[in-house]
Amino acid sequence: MGGRVRIEKDEDDPRLAWIVFDHPERRNAISVEMWRQIPEATAELAADPEVRVVVMRGEGEAAFVAGADISEFGEKRTGDSAQEYDVDGARAFGALAAFEKPLIAMIRGYCIGGGVAIALCADLRYAAEGSVFAVPAARLGVGYHMSGIEMLQGLVGPSRAKEIFFTARRYDAAEACDMGLVNAVIPASDLLEQVRGTALRIAENAPLTIGSVKRIVGELSKPDSRRDLDAVNASIAACFESEDYREGVRAFLEKRKPRFAGR
Repeated sequence: MGGRVRIEKDEDDPRLAWIVFDHPERRNAISVEMWRQIPEATAELAADPEVRVVVMRGEGEAAFVAGADISEFGEKRTGDSAQEYDVDGARAFGALAAFEKPLIAMIRGYCIGGGVAIALCADLRYAAEGSVFAVPAARLGVGYHMSGIEMLQGLVGPSRAKEIFFTARRYDAAEACDMGLVNAVIPASDLLEQVRGTALRIAENAPLTIGSVKRIVGELSKPDSRRDLDAVNASIAACFESEDYREGVRAFLEKRKPRFAGR
């Protein structure tokens, strides 16, 4: 009734999994129950040793996520319920932001409000031609938390972030790419194949190296005083101490494709 967040394993390669926002009757708008299911999905995928890369997508072709489900706002986002709603949303975004495996957003159709916020949690974002982006908070009177604006500003810069919020206008996929909101715009007919190909290319590479780079990029986005340099250095050391490092050197010398195990 209120949509769901489900996990799919790729049919041909278990290293790839999908998080699917499944609420097509409301253009995959995120209901309260869906916010609560996001941390459950990320925890399950984090614990799955087979999965190396995760792609988020919306069910169907109309939307990635068309924001939070506004039909619930009168009941769930006012009065005493508002704080609980904010906690559910914060947990969902926290779970996505803390996810240690590579996370890709495959965007087709509407990516609005909370959909943009979810996409910002991904490491990479690829959009189909014809996709539409907007953050209409100022047309709803909604207050945005600093963390979400910080993530947007980190990608597009302060002036663009203000424009997106101040005007609440819609941007097409080309504009989103030009401002750095998405990595690339792909013909809709090729989107699945190209995103899946990128995900599997990532899955072939050394997980510890990728994890270390993801951690370092995350730490670089913080002020100097908040950076966890011990964790950064430990992640780098783990790469050089790993069997994967030895396998990578052997494969290079033997002129063959490496077989990384993530340890």
